[in-house]
Amino acid sequence: MKHRKSFAPLLPFKSIQSSISFAFSCLILVSITITSLASYQLAVYSAERNSEGYIEEIMKQVNTNIQSYVDNMENISLLAMTSKDVNYYISSNNFISNEDRRAYEKRISDLFQAILYTRKDIASLMVFGYNGRVVSDRRITSLNPYAVLTDQAWYRNAKTAGGKSVLSAPHVQNMIQNEYRWVVSLSRELKNSDGITGEGIFLVDLNLSVITDLCSQINLGKKGYMFIVDNDGNIVYHPKQQLIYSNLRTEQIDRVKEAASGTVFSVNDKEGKRSYTVQDTNFGWKIVGVAYANDLISNKGDIRQTFLLYASAGLIVSLLLSIAISHRLSRPIRTLQRDMKAVERGNFDTQTTVREQNEIGQLGHTFNMMVGQIKRLMQEIIHTQENKRKSELQLLQSQINPHFLYNTLDSIVWMAEQKQHEQVVLMTSALAKLFRASIAKDTELVSIRVDAEHITNYLLIQKMRYESQLEYQIDFDRAIFPYKTLKILLQPFVENAIYHGLRNKPDKGTVTVRGYESNGNIVFEVEDDGLGMTEEQLERIWKPAPVAADEVLTISPKGIGIHNVDERIKLYFGNEYGVRIHSELDVGTCVTITIPKVK
Repeated sequence: MKHRKSFAPLLPFKSIQSSISFAFSCLILVSITITSLASYQLAVYSAERNSEGYIEEIMKQVNTNIQSYVDNMENISLLAMTSKDVNYYISSNNFISNEDRRAYEKRISDLFQAILYTRKDIASLMVFGYNGRVVSDRRITSLNPYAVLTDQAWYRNAKTAGGKSVLSAPHVQNMIQNEYRWVVSLSRELKNSDGITGEGIFLVDLNLSVITDLCSQINLGKKGYMFIVDNDGNIVYHPKQQLIYSNLRTEQIDRVKEAASGTVFSVNDKEGKRSYTVQDTNFGWKIVGVAYANDLISNKGDIRQTFLLYASAGLIVSLLLSIAISHRLSRPIRTLQRDMKAVERGNFDTQTTVREQNEIGQLGHTFNMMVGQIKRLMQEIIHTQENKRKSELQLLQSQINPHFLYNTLDSIVWMAEQKQHEQVVLMTSALAKLFRASIAKDTELVSIRVDAEHITNYLLIQKMRYESQLEYQIDFDRAIFPYKTLKILLQPFVENAIYHGLRNKPDKGTVTVRGYESNGNIVFEVEDDGLGMTEEQLERIWKPAPVAADEVLTISPKGIGIHNVDERIKLYFGNEYGVRIHSELDVGTCVTITIPKVK
């Protein structure tokens, strides 16, 4: 026969409720943990995206402000382009005298000073003619003799741009003698009347502090900042510009240069995780906002604690629900287990309650059917055993009658040979009455009167056989005669008293048979003053099967013992009835038989 492979239990619990609770708790814990982590990450991601969008809007606003500022500078440059004095001053026309030239310079200088008066953010305004003439916002322009004009980047770029405005990187403007300012220069080539031929360069120097003030007002968190680079990747503005120039700090310049407008990229290095938001300008600069992850979500700790609080509360509620649900699910199993233990204790009237129609309900139905089947089989076994006992008793009676008849007839023959005719008549009459009482084999119960007459006739016959050894007394309460008793119940005990108690006694013995009512029951006593029994003999009486006929009180050598007679009484009347024996060695034996009052 092929045996199925046995598996070790998945959970080390003896209770199904504990296993279900543990399994539910693990599943709930994992689910809540995953859900909480996912929700937390989603909230953080959403907050980061919102912050990045906010930064992008700020960069656009900064771009707009700077663009507006540059547009104003271009408008100023257009003012210079359209100025007749400027155009004439840088043209190839020759002045009649120095006085005539100074008049132009004065009017141009006055124009520039008027502009500077309204725009404090402009450091200087200058025009450099290709004809070598120079005019600025100053009355007397003293150029730095060591600064070569054609070497200036703003100058070269303006000539190359062909009339378009050019913004330079921050630099120290040294064209004016003894003046060194950090400026950003806007330069443009001025054309002559044909619009093709260049005649000079117009220069507007912007105070770098203006851009610094504009950018420093932007708040991107505790550590966040913004910076500006030009087309070549030169830093236009950076809050830590000196560190950049001294190579003590670096920026993602290459990635910024390659990034398109509106691009956001992240960097995570030793300085921390941060995002770069790039915004292009119309004049070639790139405005970059840098925001650190910790600054984007300032209340990240609060969000984490909130999720932990709700997750813990949800976990506690879920655990309580899992315990309640597991208790509910395992209740039918516990009920079935309780009923199975009741059956184990012998209560076969137990029927478990079936409420569910699932597998447990089917198991309950099967259990009820099994218990009913066992109860029916046990009743059949009891009925079979009862019939067996009755058959044994009937067989016993059929065996007694021939032996007793043989011995009695032998005594009658002996008395006839001795011419004891009266004794023969008396014994024959008693024998006839004895057999008349035992002829009725179709009923198991007879009245006590019948059994009393039966035992009287039996003792009369035994008295005639053992006259020198036997005396007897019969004392029945006549009030009990209407009640029923088992047929031939007393004869086996009287016969045992004669054969095992008195027959080997040296002198004459007495057998006393009593019958009376006690505590609502019928009590019979068969007492003799014979040899009595030892404790060992009394113990062997109650054994189911006798070992030897002379050691145990039996009805006949082949008959059943006292134990079986006691079982026969219990089968008919119940376990509270039966036989009790009290015996003392050399004093005698008293057998007490108790049966119920049955009419």
